[in-house]
This record gives sequence, structure tokens and C-alpha cells, in this order.
Amino acid sequence: MNTSRRAFLTSALGSAALAASTSAAEKVRLPEVKSPLFSKPSKMHLGTVTYNLAEKWDVPTLIQNCTEAKFEGVELRTGHAHKVEVDLTKAQRAEVKKRFADSPVKLWSLGSAFDYHTPDQAKLRKDIEATKEYILLGEDVGATGVKVRPNALPKEVPVEKTLAQIGKSLRELGEFGAQHGQQIRLEVHGTGTSLLQHIKTILDAADHKNVGLCWNSNQSDIFGDGWDANFNLVKKHIFTVHMRDLYLEEYPFRKLLTGLNEIGFTGFTFAEIPPSTDPIRVMKYYRSLWLAYQGLL
Repeated sequence: MNTSRRAFLTSALGSAALAASTSAAEKVRLPEVKSPLFSKPSKMHLGTVTYNLAEKWDVPTLIQNCTEAKFEGVELRTGHAHKVEVDLTKAQRAEVKKRFADSPVKLWSLGSAFDYHTPDQAKLRKDIEATKEYILLGEDVGATGVKVRPNALPKEVPVEKTLAQIGKSLRELGEFGAQHGQQIRLEVHGTGTSLLQHIKTILDAADHKNVGLCWNSNQSDIFGDGWDANFNLVKKHIFTVHMRDLYLEEYPFRKLLTGLNEIGFTGFTFAEIPPSTDPIRVMKYYRSLWLAYQGLL
């Protein structure tokens, strides 16, 4: 057999083998399918407070990042880069409302820094009226409520008097907020005032269905008779929730999420966590742990 004939046969046999191999591979090739999602939906919703992970994000960035991380809502704390403040014009307020309405991210709450413990009655009245302006802002931008807080127990005033004053102030704001579609959400906050027994006293003094609390995941939640007793004391008043880093072993976050599910809570739980150089990755991890603590992932 000459060289040219041998080369031809070798080439032909090689091509035939390659064709047969390709044909066999095509027969066993698996269909391309989208990877399944093993997570289940929660009855609650996850969002973020702009303090302080998102404090430097404007509204478009906030919406974009929350959408990518599958965070469903936000609480815009005053003083941050979103600039959703009472000095916005009607047109600017309408634009903020439209931006959120056209996105999958809900503007759920405005986070004010107003408190009502001061013994100075002129200052107290000024803060109440300023809160009403904030409530009107919430209505205009499409929020559902305003977060307020107690912040201290003045040493020169009996504790009971201060708690009653805060409660009375909240009742007035609850009535005003109800006229404008805005809940009043009392953050469990402040030295002394963050004790759940005091929060319960304040809410009893307010005595208004439009006034509830923002559970704040404080270490003081475990004081006194313990976490379970404190949670049970105020659980029917919980409107929203703030959560710190879920990896913290000093706080029973799994118990908190279990308790919220047990009472049928369907509102927002907000991540209130430090900034990061890779915020979206952190948010995705946070959401996964939030789902896992509920047995949904």
C-alpha cells in the first residue's frame, strides 16, 4: 500500500470514528435546565434601614441594590444620602413616590429621630408638630408609617410621669397619622426607655390602634424575666422589626423570627447593619440566613 493510500484510509477512519463519537455524545447529552430554587417564601418581608449600610446611597442606588439582593423594602432614616426630607417640594415628593412605585422595592417607613421625653414643654410641642410634618411627608412619598422613639428618662422627673408624657404625645400623633394613612411606630430605644416594661407602659398610655412598636433587637430584651416574657408582653403591638447582624450569638434571632411567625406577623423586618465594601454580597448572605432561621432554606 503506498503512502498516499495509507494516509487517505487513516484520515477516513478517523473522521468516521469522530462522527460516531459525536453522534453518541449527542444521544446522551442532558437537556439544559435552570437550577432549581430550594428556598420557600416567607410570610414576613425583609428590608433594610438606611442606617447605616445604605446611608450613602441615593434613591436610585438604594432601589437597584435592594432589587439585586431581593430585599423587598426600605426604611429611610432621616439625614442620609437619599435626601427624602420635609424640605422636598410636592413635585419632588411625587417623583420619590413614583420611583418606588415603579420598582419591586417598597418604601415602607420613614425613620425620624423625634422623641418626647423632654421636660421642656415648649420643645415637646415643637417636636410633636415637627413629627406631623414628617407624617405628611410619609403620605406624600407613599410610605405606610413613621418611626419615632423614646430616648431617655430625665433624672429630674419621675419615671412614671415621663412615660405617661411620651404615651400622651403618641396618642396625638396616632390620631393625626390615622388621618393620613401613616402608622406611628415607636422604636424600642434609649437608656432606660428601651426596657420592654417601660415600652408597654408607654403604649398603654397612648392607647391608640394606630400606635405600635418597632422591635429593635436590643440586649435589654433579655433583661428581667427573660426574652420570652418580654416578647409576650408586647408582641401584639409589633408593627415593624429592626435586626442587627444575624450571626451575633448574643441575641436569639432564630427565636425572634420563630416568635414573629407564631403570632402571624406579616410586616417588615429590617436589617440595621454596618456598611460594607461588598454590600450586595452581604445582603444576599443576610437574606439567606434570615430564610434559614425560619426553616425556609
